Amino acid sequence: MSKKNKTDVSNQFEEVSLVYRNKTRAIDRPKIESAECAYRILKSTWDQDQISLVEEAKVMFLDNQLRLMSISTVSKGGMSGTVIDPRIVFATALKRRSSTLILSHNHPSGNLKPSHADLSLTKKFYDAGKLLEITVADHLIISSEGYCSLANEGYI
Repeated sequence: MSKKNKTDVSNQFEEVSLVYRNKTRAIDRPKIESAECAYRILKSTWDQDQISLVEEAKVMFLDNQLRLMSISTVSKGGMSGTVIDPRIVFATALKRRSSTLILSHNHPSGNLKPSHADLSLTKKFYDAGKLLEITVADHLIISSEGYCSLANEGYI
């Protein structure tokens, strides 16, 4: 490769730099101390007209003091399922500088029992989180009537 071509290629790509600014002070963010606390906050973000209609997945991103940094809707599906892409979740966690995640999704049927797919997904996220040093603290299944914490049930 000639010197000219090498220079041309290097000018085609941008340098990447990381910049981060918090909009809310850590002291002003709620601390998630239990599954019940996470459930109350998550349920307040759900469209109550849709919670019993379509399945949706949300993730809570927490700092190393378990203070809530943000909540992101990562998937919205149909009446019986939704797909959660780990690449999107962990890319968001890395961008947010999150050290802990709480996964959540609703069951429009109201059944709070975790399915085999729910347990498999939780394990997949847990294992990926270990590699990235991002703790998957819980996975909540939510309905209009209540919730199930996979951590409290011993699955995490």
